[in-house]
Amino acid sequence: MEKKAYLAGGCFWGLEELFREQEGILAIEAGYTGGENENPTYENHPGHAEALEITYDSEKTSFKKILDFFFQIHNPTTLNRQGNDVGSSYRSTIFYQDEEERKEGQDFIRLVNESGRWNDPVVTTLEPFTQFYRAEEEHQDYLQKNPGGYTCHAIYFDSYLG
Repeated sequence: MEKKAYLAGGCFWGLEELFREQEGILAIEAGYTGGENENPTYENHPGHAEALEITYDSEKTSFKKILDFFFQIHNPTTLNRQGNDVGSSYRSTIFYQDEEERKEGQDFIRLVNESGRWNDPVVTTLEPFTQFYRAEEEHQDYLQKNPGGYTCHAIYFDSYLG
């Protein structure tokens, strides 16, 4: 069954590039969510996070596995920051669509904290999903189009799930 997940963890380019090869991922869109204006743009997205809309096959992967990979590829302990990118656009957020996703997000944040892999506590927020706005075309598949482009994402850890 096709489902969607909405996550933010810094610049959408690096997240998109790493998620693209994960099993069960059907499509990824870079965009904006969680902010104040309708139809945000790269130049005007107050309060919005740079986020991904991840379409996945729930028979091949799960929301929990998506969260597991999400917490492997960004630093969830830096408030409104990933690498050189600073500001609320680069916050670490799980945009949950229902109570089950909220609880899974909360449980995963607890798991990451208890793992001791990071020196500081997780600052990833849980925010209700409202609306996703697709980013401009130049931001879609950015690192495919620009292989030497900037990213602050990498696979930092193995799975938290063991």
